[in-house]
Amino acid sequence: MKNEKSLENEISGYIATLLRQNFGKGPTSVYVILTRPYLAIHFRGFIAPMERILLNKHEKQRILETRDLLMNDLASEITLQLYKLTGLDIDSIYADWNLDKETGMIFAVLNEKHDEALDYWPQDVKEKEFYKAIDIASQKSEKIPEKTGIYWLSERTILVVREQILVPIEKELIANGYTEELKLAKRPLEKRVIGEVNLPSSGVRLIDETFVDWNFDKDIGFFLFVLKPK
Repeated sequence: MKNEKSLENEISGYIATLLRQNFGKGPTSVYVILTRPYLAIHFRGFIAPMERILLNKHEKQRILETRDLLMNDLASEITLQLYKLTGLDIDSIYADWNLDKETGMIFAVLNEKHDEALDYWPQDVKEKEFYKAIDIASQKSEKIPEKTGIYWLSERTILVVREQILVPIEKELIANGYTEELKLAKRPLEKRVIGEVNLPSSGVRLIDETFVDWNFDKDIGFFLFVLKPK
């Protein structure tokens, strides 16, 4: 049986190749974190030549929409190929991008049990204060989640899982086929309100990057925070 480090290396190589083949340019680096049942793939130096032209013309939304559509098409291929390559059984895949920093995050939920490593919480971070800040941010953009889970996937990567957060108007938009439009509108809003709440008051380091995506069918929202290095 392969160890986790070996699996992470294989995933890194596969994702770099996949992005290069489908976007015309691969990332300069890929960092993989496997903390079961979650898989986070953070990559840097990722912007295609045509996308750079669109960026210079202030066409961010066009790039994001195209990437979302392509990732939706690639989700089943990624699920199958990672299973063949690593044996990981993926339940669902998500993605988000930071065009300004030329980075991205692919995130997957596995069909596996909760790893004991996810129970870890740093002693210098106030857990209740962190949860409170997440609730405040959620209330500003949607509503307070019925259930929230916060997991440290690594020293610098935090996953936030929020359940039952959609408000009626959002559910109506989804039912009428406006999923992509809703996602494109919600992303900057969610990232902005996270920047407005006082997360550092909990003792956590400053956030370097925020990635966000949703499972609208299950009414679940995901935040992935990449913290600044010490």
